Amino acid sequence: MASSSAARLASASKPLCSREVLVRVHAVGLNPPDWYLRDGYRALPPEWRPAGGVPIIPGTDISGVVSGLGEGVTGLAAGDPVYALVRFPEGVFGGSNGYAEYVSVPAAHLAPAPAGIDHVQAAAAPMSLLTAWQFLVDQGHDEPNPLQPARHEPVPLDGRRVLINGAAGGVGHFALQIAKLKGAQVIAAASARHDALLRDLGADQVIDYRATPPEDVVRDLDLVVDAVGGPATGRFLKTLKPGGALFPIFPLGFTGAADAGRQGITVSATQVRSSGAQLRQLAPLLSDGRIHAVIDGTYPLADAREAHERAERGHIQGKIVLTVD
Repeated sequence: MASSSAARLASASKPLCSREVLVRVHAVGLNPPDWYLRDGYRALPPEWRPAGGVPIIPGTDISGVVSGLGEGVTGLAAGDPVYALVRFPEGVFGGSNGYAEYVSVPAAHLAPAPAGIDHVQAAAAPMSLLTAWQFLVDQGHDEPNPLQPARHEPVPLDGRRVLINGAAGGVGHFALQIAKLKGAQVIAAASARHDALLRDLGADQVIDYRATPPEDVVRDLDLVVDAVGGPATGRFLKTLKPGGALFPIFPLGFTGAADAGRQGITVSATQVRSSGAQLRQLAPLLSDGRIHAVIDGTYPLADAREAHERAERGHIQGKIVLTVD
């Protein structure tokens, strides 16, 4: 990884492109692509791995204040607090550069930061919250879906029975809150230590997956959001009623398409994309507490290695955030 000093000099000194904003970063949220990048993307199939080399600056989720405005940017001024998912997915292999003191952001990717919460809370939200929102409520774009031929379509939530697997994690804890906000009855699957948190976030029932696999005890669901995903996501097909839907956040490795088809179950996923418009829409929900970012821990930017080591240990409750002086 490149150093924060190098990132500061590179981002703060080069001219801003048209319709870009220079942001003085105060906090950076960690996400799985950050540690996948550091690990050489071994979790991805070889054909999906980037060809780029090092040095590289990871990080996509930032909260900070406007430091400079490129040509054509309106509605913002120096000192305004903003937050963003920076250049995702196109910049994740070397263009997002979030682990820095300054970063240039396309104006279309950022929004005024939610009022009433701090930079740590704001930086924890963008990728995970947008992922949950784009899966469950509004995809918000018409870009081709790299994960499947068909466009992903959210399903109705009001009055539906929904299981969130991995409900205490980054995407999972936001998906739980969104499903409740939209009127669903939510069953949360996570380890027992998260029980109180998940009930506070609105879960109607919490299943300790270590004691009881949720697929063994839950039936007649309308939707399963598998925030863990991967090859094991097919185990949830038997929990769904005909006409139900399974949304694996990480769909690679799923092999149950034929079984899903026979049962009349829709299996669908999408690729989260930067959207300042949606972050602007979501900001009031963060401001008034209807959606809340849970923080597992914070680390100074200089201690990013320790933050990644914490992420490697797994069982994260909410999000990990780097703070930038």
